[in-house]
Amino acid sequence: MQRFEVTYRLVAENLSKAKELADIITVEQTVEIPRDTVPSGYIEDEILGRVEDIYNETEKTFIANISYNTDSVGKEFIQLLNVVHGNSSMYRGVKAIDIKLNEHLEKIFQGPKFGIEGIRRLCNKKTGGLIAPVIKPQGLPANDLAEIAYKCALGGANIIKDDHGLANQSMAPFYERVEKINNAIKKSNKETGNNCLYFPNIAGDFNELIKYCEFSRDIGVGGLMIMPALTGFDIVRYLSNNNNFNLPILTHPTFIGSYVLSNDTGFSHSMMFGKIQRLAGSDISVFPNTGGRFGFTIEECNSIAHACRSNELKCKRIFPSPGGGMSVETLNSMTKMYGEDAVFLFGGSLLREHDKIIDNIKEIKKLL
Repeated sequence: MQRFEVTYRLVAENLSKAKELADIITVEQTVEIPRDTVPSGYIEDEILGRVEDIYNETEKTFIANISYNTDSVGKEFIQLLNVVHGNSSMYRGVKAIDIKLNEHLEKIFQGPKFGIEGIRRLCNKKTGGLIAPVIKPQGLPANDLAEIAYKCALGGANIIKDDHGLANQSMAPFYERVEKINNAIKKSNKETGNNCLYFPNIAGDFNELIKYCEFSRDIGVGGLMIMPALTGFDIVRYLSNNNNFNLPILTHPTFIGSYVLSNDTGFSHSMMFGKIQRLAGSDISVFPNTGGRFGFTIEECNSIAHACRSNELKCKRIFPSPGGGMSVETLNSMTKMYGEDAVFLFGGSLLREHDKIIDNIKEIKKLL
């Protein structure tokens, strides 16, 4: 019970070479000293990584299950990621594809505060997929962005989030933009009786991030959007665990592409967009939908959705949120693929005709 397990896909000429690479990983991810200098006793027996199993996947790829002692992690999420795929991420032919925690780590890393059920309560939507328009484009003044948000909320959107390109630019400074968009959505909620949630993009210098979060909380936004590959995964964990915020978190995939796109380095899609986001504390994990402009496959997207909602982790299940080129025309196939426990993002396709935003969202609602 003191060990947890990480699964890697290794690319090697043969099983013997794969075993050599697996042995390197056990050292690099823990003691990081020559194998023949590892002290005997506790360090060699417990701290040093251990190859539990290794076998052929294909002629040139191998699956290695390597276990690590929880003492290597302590209680820090950053250190968990460091042990899982720190130095090993710089080796060619090593891809982390899965993680299995033990009970000890599951108690430390409890995942999201809200999850699917919590988000549904906040939106007052017990069943069906959630509609999430994206407010854009960068360059519009705050008043125009707020007007778009107002129309989206009137149409019946469940969640409205900033585009990840909206930060603290002079065209729509953070405080002005967030306050005006939030007021517009609150106005719509009062008029319609709906409970649309606004997730502003929290991005900026480190010394500003928490100020942005506090401001957003104080004016009553519905949640926070974080870009963990840029701001850090531990920001997600901090906000999720901190009762002073008590807001759901949506994580955006910008800058993460290079983590998953290589066949023999980085992470599997399911691990990065599913398990890691979930363990960090994300309640909604955004990722590029298959058939959109980013080229994720059906299998990759299905694996993400499964990791977000499966019971393999003991923490709360979270919403997978496919986006990137979605439209009303593609919604039927997407609902069949993802089911009702999903947040469907709509951006450019909704904004093509500004005067029809309300009607288009109402049309989407009928399909969900």
